[in-house]
Amino acid sequence: MNIGILALQGDVEKHGHVLSDLGLEYIFVRYPDELNEVNGLIIPGGESTTLTKLMNKSHFHKPIKKFAEKNPILGTCAGMIMMSKNVNHPLVDPLGIIDVDVDRNAYGRQVHSFVDKLSVRLNGDSKTIAATFIRAPKITKIGKNVEILAEFNNEPCAVKQGQHIALSFHPELNNITLFHKAVFCNKGSINKQESSHAA
Repeated sequence: MNIGILALQGDVEKHGHVLSDLGLEYIFVRYPDELNEVNGLIIPGGESTTLTKLMNKSHFHKPIKKFAEKNPILGTCAGMIMMSKNVNHPLVDPLGIIDVDVDRNAYGRQVHSFVDKLSVRLNGDSKTIAATFIRAPKITKIGKNVEILAEFNNEPCAVKQGQHIALSFHPELNNITLFHKAVFCNKGSINKQESSHAA
């Protein structure tokens, strides 16, 4: 597969490193027509109101929604906010790809960033990983067709609907490849080595 990384804002390079570790080719997507060159997409972290402005300026909303009908998308942090159905901020225009409502920055400001252990349940397997939360969003409502992959303090922070996965945290910062693998390689089994990575 050739994976696109939406490169309007955010930590795009780290996602590229994870894809390279999996042996996947990727391009940085800056214009909607570049979606025609890929068959998977990552919407990385960043700042969701700024990301909305940049996506509106480049007319990305309709092309990404259409892309998501046939191709898998992984969203991390602000990427999850953009993939959600509803967000508690009037300046964020979500894509409605995953049936969740989100409270942006609910885990606190940048100074409240933290790394903690999460138990992830994916394709019948379970492993503990290190997860980095940076101005992370919380899921406040979840649709009936959405699968919860992980929880933090009894609240969902990793979800899957169809071929799409959205995360409150940043797996790329801890060299965690299992989510990228599950979305883009159709290999959801969790590698034991991934449970020990930390920031």
